[in-house]
Amino acid sequence: MQIDKDLDTRGLHCPLPILKAKRALASMNSGQTLRVISTDAGSPRDFQAFAKQTGNELMKQETLGTDFIHVLRRR
Repeated sequence: MQIDKDLDTRGLHCPLPILKAKRALASMNSGQTLRVISTDAGSPRDFQAFAKQTGNELMKQETLGTDFIHVLRRR
């Protein structure tokens, strides 16, 4: 999977990972992908809701140790 932009939000809590992802996606072209790394345990549910509300595609979510990885495709 090609990742166009990475965003590290480790140590930040809701709503900051979502707000930073929203800002990053706004600067990207349609179809580009953003990978967000978070340590906020609520981020999986937050990113699912964010994708549903904004129309961006949540392509992948995974947990690696204490990191939650979210991959979004810009609408």
